Amino acid sequence: MSTVAVTDGDWDEVVAGAEVPVLADFWAPWCGPCAAVTAMAEELAARYAGRLLVVTLDIDAEPRTAARYEILSVPTLILFRDGGPVERIGGRIRRARLEAALASHLDQE
Repeated sequence: MSTVAVTDGDWDEVVAGAEVPVLADFWAPWCGPCAAVTAMAEELAARYAGRLLVVTLDIDAEPRTAARYEILSVPTLILFRDGGPVERIGGRIRRARLEAALASHLDQE
């Protein structure tokens, strides 16, 4: 499974309606570090297919959702469970830190 691009219009349906935890990758086309984080998110989407949904949101194209979650810098990753945020990680993150954050929530399944 690959990442799913979401918009302001379908955010609630996709994220709140998900039956598995959702990792949201907030990014922007002009952000250099975002490319590395997005590549990592795509790998995680494939690795945890069926256990984790990974969505991406371009903050420039979809400003309402970015404002709703107070995205002040990119990249920012937010992990959602049952439609609500449970973990927030900003900046260029190391893979081990991200996987550790995910593991504690995926183990609850």
